[in-house]
Parts: sequence; C-alpha cells; structure tokens
Amino acid sequence: MLNNSKAFSSFSVNDINKAKKFYNEVLGIEVSGSLKMKELLNLHIAGTNKILIYSKPNHVPATFTVLNFPVNDVEKTVEELNNKGVKFEIYDQENLRTDKRGILSGDGMKIAWFKDPAGNILSVVEESE
Repeated sequence: MLNNSKAFSSFSVNDINKAKKFYNEVLGIEVSGSLKMKELLNLHIAGTNKILIYSKPNHVPATFTVLNFPVNDVEKTVEELNNKGVKFEIYDQENLRTDKRGILSGDGMKIAWFKDPAGNILSVVEESE
C-alpha cells in the first residue's frame, strides 16, 4: 500500500527562525519556508526528499538522533563545525564512549553527535567501505 510512497521525515523546534539560521548558515543546507505557513521549514538534502521542520510551542527535544548526515571525513567535519560554534556531545557510558572531540570510532564507523538550537540530536557519520 505505501511501498511507492515518497516518505519524508519531520521534527519540531521551538524557534523556527533560530532553526532556519542554524540549518542554513551553520550547516550550509538549503532551506525554504512556506508562504502560507510561516512556522514550517523545508530542508533540501542532497539525494532525498525534503525534511520538514515545524514550530511547536511545547516542543520537547527528541532523546534520539533525528537526522544523520553521511560525510567523507568525520574528523574534518567535526573540526569545521567546531569552528562555526557547534559543540559535539561527549558520551562516557559503558556502551557509548566518545573521545574528547565527541567522536565514536569502531566497527568500521565513525560518528559524532551534536544538537540543533532546539536540542534535537543530529549526527555526522562516516562509514568505511
């Protein structure tokens, strides 16, 4: 029934203007708004459907990763985003330990998590071929 549907992801933020600035100016993603509904943003991600961001007054950040960005080099991306003021999460749990930069390495993968201005968890991920 839905196997031919072009599904898309969405998540909420508490301040649509801060979200627009962060996703466009900091992360460099093309962002468009809706002329009819000022509280909606579309992220235009390469090779995928748009991702919808909507304003929600009682927004509560997700406790899981809402968006993963595949990159060629996690270490370089973390450094570049740090230079733009992005702070990466440091985890020191039994099954989840990052280094001091916030990078987890293992099983042929490197990943680092950070938050958007609304507290939603995002990641950059590098997978070896």
